[in-house]
Amino acid sequence: MRIATWNVNSIRARVDRTVDWMVREDIDVLAMQEIKCKPEQFPTQPFEDAGYELAIHGLNQWNGVAFASRLPMTDVVTSFPGMPGFLKGADGPDQPLEARAMGVTVNEQRLWSLYVPNGRALGDPHYDYKLAWLDALQKHAVAELAANPHLALAMMGDWNVAPFDEDMGDPSFIPGESTHISAPERAAFSAFEAAGLRDVVRPLVPEGFTFWDYKRLRFPRNEGLRIDFILASEAFADRVTDASIHRNERKGDAPSDHVPVVVDVDIDGEDDDRPMIF
Repeated sequence: MRIATWNVNSIRARVDRTVDWMVREDIDVLAMQEIKCKPEQFPTQPFEDAGYELAIHGLNQWNGVAFASRLPMTDVVTSFPGMPGFLKGADGPDQPLEARAMGVTVNEQRLWSLYVPNGRALGDPHYDYKLAWLDALQKHAVAELAANPHLALAMMGDWNVAPFDEDMGDPSFIPGESTHISAPERAAFSAFEAAGLRDVVRPLVPEGFTFWDYKRLRFPRNEGLRIDFILASEAFADRVTDASIHRNERKGDAPSDHVPVVVDVDIDGEDDDRPMIF
């Protein structure tokens, strides 16, 4: 079974690229971020024609997450307990929730598509929101695994954190001045390991960025960031047999600024009763 995550940066602009890649790479489940549309605006037909069903969560032209799966999805949710909201200029609790999280169950695996807040700048209210969002997500992971230690859980998406120095190749990010590389953000990311999750891609793909800014020839110069991850519980991680970062998807016409991250998962009793695409 092949499971992937991809910040598509507007699905309406990149639906053909996305579906073509999924079919070509034999992807069973794709977690998408930054779909940038409401469910009724999502281009569903190409996915359905290729044999995928969809779960979509989008509120406006910003943010948005979704899943495309060849297999049935159940227990669909669009937030996690304690998930904070955000509204620029507003203070206090009960801010509106953004479309940044979706959880589904596929083949007894609990999968999340996550678009972690950017943070914008150190000291910005959005930076505090980002840290609070990550803290609430980590607490949810702790609670999920405490309730079910054998849960095959994978939290996938654009984490907007480069957890190690080697994950940052963009010279415009300056230590002590920039988000994504600050100590609190890195600590928030590493806290997921304490929750019982681990990066299942890095051991198999130790090098490689997943994002390159469109400006300043960042991609030709390979001045990128590694900020897209699949963090998984022991039960899920033990099933992973291979992983890959699909760098070539940053090439060509109108690419996303992110590329797909993929894991192959060995499911006991998995059969070949999946839709065949010709």
